[in-house]
Amino acid sequence: MTALGELIGIDDRTVLVLGQELDVERGQPDVGNALVHRAGETLVIVDTGVTDAFRAALREATDRVGPWSRVLVLTTHGHPDHVANNDLADELAGGAGAPAEHFVPAPDLDQMRDPDAYWVRAFERVEGMAPLPAPAVAGPALVSLFRPYRPFAAGTRTYEERPLERIRLGSSRFTGWTFADGAVRVLRTHGHCAGHVIVHLRDCGVLHLSDEGNGACGAMADADQVKIQTTLGAVALLFEEGEAALLTDGHTFAVRRGAEVVVPFLDGLLEQATALQTAALGATGGNGPVVPGEFTARYAQAVAATGGGGANPNALFLAMMAVNQLRELGLRPESAAPGAPWSRPPLRPGP
Repeated sequence: MTALGELIGIDDRTVLVLGQELDVERGQPDVGNALVHRAGETLVIVDTGVTDAFRAALREATDRVGPWSRVLVLTTHGHPDHVANNDLADELAGGAGAPAEHFVPAPDLDQMRDPDAYWVRAFERVEGMAPLPAPAVAGPALVSLFRPYRPFAAGTRTYEERPLERIRLGSSRFTGWTFADGAVRVLRTHGHCAGHVIVHLRDCGVLHLSDEGNGACGAMADADQVKIQTTLGAVALLFEEGEAALLTDGHTFAVRRGAEVVVPFLDGLLEQATALQTAALGATGGNGPVVPGEFTARYAQAVAATGGGGANPNALFLAMMAVNQLRELGLRPESAAPGAPWSRPPLRPGP
């Protein structure tokens, strides 16, 4: 059993700070794991989570990794469980008299500025498919759990303001950005949501997957299933070739090492993805209209059977996954009405 803010030492200059699971009934936000690492004289923090207690744990971790003279905070994506303490960059810089930089993905800026609108949109897609209040109420209610919410620092910039780099790791090619004289690599993946990145720490061999490994099927409206699965395959190759040795992520409260990264974890996620797609295809019942509520119930059974629900499994997120799975199969809602049937668009226009 882990506790919010528990510190796992990876080496003398790298610490994983553990988050917690979502519990809406208790008013408990989920908190994404964070990494604190020292690359030379640069303090690197990958994601900042949420809550004052987690902020205090991050401060404790910065004291463990040794002396530093610069602060670099990297945001993997814009969801509130990963960004709410981002102004910690200013606090650390002010206390140490050190320059601070904070980078975020440009595609996620809108949701960081207005998380209510992002989550209202997410819930509108499953209206009539899962038990929830009106999306206009449910979205702000969820976001209200993530307090204090301070997603920007004084020096926040987007990664995309820097020239894009071609980054080669073993036989793999990525695009992204490097920091701390190449010791920190930010790799574009854009699967879990529109701006998602992953982070490779060269000197300690850690690859931080953040939320790209959060279940076999992405739930969010801006998730891209192909990019998620491509990322999982590319990361598996990095471990097979010895380009990374340790895997951390946003919601698994552990450090995975060596062979266990690929089998069973990454290969397991890809197997779950193919099994869920196969089950979803069977649950559509052929070429006729699909009732989304009924499909979601059958899809939930498949998720339970494969263990592919990811972090924070609940009826709402399952419905969000089901919508994405229907779209991936090529179906579309027949109208904008909540709970409207889904079907395959005709291949040719009508007469």
